[in-house]
Amino acid sequence: MPVPPLASDRLYDNADSFAQSFDAAWKALGNSPEDANHRIDLVLDQLRDHPFLLSRPAMARQVADFRIRLLGL
Repeated sequence: MPVPPLASDRLYDNADSFAQSFDAAWKALGNSPEDANHRIDLVLDQLRDHPFLLSRPAMARQVADFRIRLLGL
């Protein structure tokens, strides 16, 4: 599945760009019965070509975990 487009349709190698893409992909999953860690793995797989995930995969995972806690997703 391709990376969900941002409003500007551009992806950047930074946490903000990744967070926007992550949020869009997470919401696109809808109310999935999988646990949060599995859903994060699904989203990260969808975003596998995002520049931030490619250059800093561990930090991208931390951003994903933070987004889930921050937004109560």
